[in-house]
Amino acid sequence: MYKSRYLVLATIMIGSIMGPIDASIVNTILPVIARSFNTSISMVQWVPMIYLLTISSLLLFYGRLGDLISYKKIYLWGLTGFTIASLLCALSPTIDYLVFFRGFQGVAAGMMMAVPYAIITSSFPVTERGKAFGINAISISAGLAIGPSLGGFVTFLWGWRSAFFINVPIGLIGIILTQKFIQESKGQSGRIDIAGAVTAFISLFSFLYFVNRSQSVGLDHNTVPVLLVGIISTILFIFIEKRVPQPMLDLKLFNNRTFSFANLSALLNFMSQYVMVFLTPFYLQRLLYYTPEKIGLIMTSFPLAVMMVAPFSGHLSDKIGTRILSFLGASICAVALFFMAQLPIRATSSDIIWRMALFGVGTGIFQSPNNSAVMGSAPKPYLGIASGVLATMRNVGMVLGIATGGAVLYASVPDQLLQVPLLEGENAIIFLSGLKYAYLTGAMLTGVAAITSLLTKN
Repeated sequence: MYKSRYLVLATIMIGSIMGPIDASIVNTILPVIARSFNTSISMVQWVPMIYLLTISSLLLFYGRLGDLISYKKIYLWGLTGFTIASLLCALSPTIDYLVFFRGFQGVAAGMMMAVPYAIITSSFPVTERGKAFGINAISISAGLAIGPSLGGFVTFLWGWRSAFFINVPIGLIGIILTQKFIQESKGQSGRIDIAGAVTAFISLFSFLYFVNRSQSVGLDHNTVPVLLVGIISTILFIFIEKRVPQPMLDLKLFNNRTFSFANLSALLNFMSQYVMVFLTPFYLQRLLYYTPEKIGLIMTSFPLAVMMVAPFSGHLSDKIGTRILSFLGASICAVALFFMAQLPIRATSSDIIWRMALFGVGTGIFQSPNNSAVMGSAPKPYLGIASGVLATMRNVGMVLGIATGGAVLYASVPDQLLQVPLLEGENAIIFLSGLKYAYLTGAMLTGVAAITSLLTKN
C-alpha cells in the first residue's frame, strides 16, 4: 500500500503547483489582458473571480464524490479538465470566452484541490503523514513564489496567452503520472446527496460573491438579495444534511473536537495571511513607490520561507504531535503581523522582507501539522469530504481575509485617498494608519487560531 508513496506524492505535487502558479500569473497579467481585449477593469476582474467562485463552491461536493467513486478518478478528471481549459483560455477570441473558459477551469481545478489531502493520507502511514503534508507544501509555496515572475516573463516574451499555455505540458505530465502511480481507492456504496450538493453550491457561491462584490459597491439592491439567497440556502443545507440518510457532509464530523477546531484554525490563519498578502503591495506601491517587479520580488519572501520550513515542521509533527506546533506557528504569524503594523512610512526593503519571512516561518510551522490534525481526525470513509472541508476553509479564508483587510482599510481611510496612486505627507500618514489597523486585525485573527489550535486533542 505504501510502497510507491513518494511517487504518489510527487504526482500530487504537480497538481499542487499548477493551481498557485496559474492563479498568481493571472492576477499579474490582468492589465495586459484588459488592454488586449480593450475591455474595462470591471469586466476583466471576472477572469480571476469566476475561477475562485467555482472552485470554492464545489470543493465539498467533489470531496464527497471522491469518497463515493474514487479519489484517483476525481483527481484525474480535474487534472485533465484543467489542462483542456487552460488550452481553451489561451485560444479565447474574446473576453467573454475567456471568462467562460476560466469558469470551466475553476470547475476542474476544484477536483484537483478537493482530494489531494485524502490521497496523501491514504498513501502514507500515520508516522509519515505530517512529513508528506510538509513536502507537498513546497509545491504550493513554489507556485506562489515563481508565478508572478514567470507570468511577467512569458507575457513579455510571447504575450498573455503563453501564460495559459504553460499549464498544458505540466498537465500532460501530471495525467501520465497519475495514471501510473496513484492507485484506485475503493469507493463506498452510497448515493450522491443531490439536494445537499445543490444547496451547498448556492450557499457558498452566493456568500463568496456577496463578500467579493460588497467590497467595491457596498450594500445595495444588487448585493443584499445575494446575501439573503446565501443565508436561506445555508439554512436549507443544514436542514437537509441532518435528515437525509446519506448526507454529502455528515455534520457529525464536527462533533470531533480536533476536526472542528483545526479547521477553524485553518480558516482564521488563511484570513490573516490574505490580510497581509492583499494589503502589503499597496504599502509598497503607494508609500514606497516600488515598481511591480520589485514588489513581486519582495512578496516572494513569504512563500519562500514557507517552502523552507514546512517539510521540517511536518516531519517534527509526526514525532511530537500537531497541537504545539500549530499553536507555535499561528503565534509567530501573529507576532509577524504585529511587526508589520509597526512599519514606518519610509521603510527599507529589508524591513519588510524579514517581517514577511517571519510570517512565512510561522505559516510553514502551522500548516503542515494543522492539515495532519484535520485529516488524522477524520474516519477513513470520510477522507474525501474531510479534504474538501479543509480546502474550502483555505479558499473561504482567502476571500474573507481580503474582505476583512479591505473593510478595515476602507473604514480608516477616506475614499478619495484610496484612489490616489502615490501618497506623501499627511495623506501617507492616514493611509499607513489604516494599514496598521488592518495588520493588527490580522494579528488578532491568527492569535485566535493559536488558541483554537490548543483546543485540539493531538
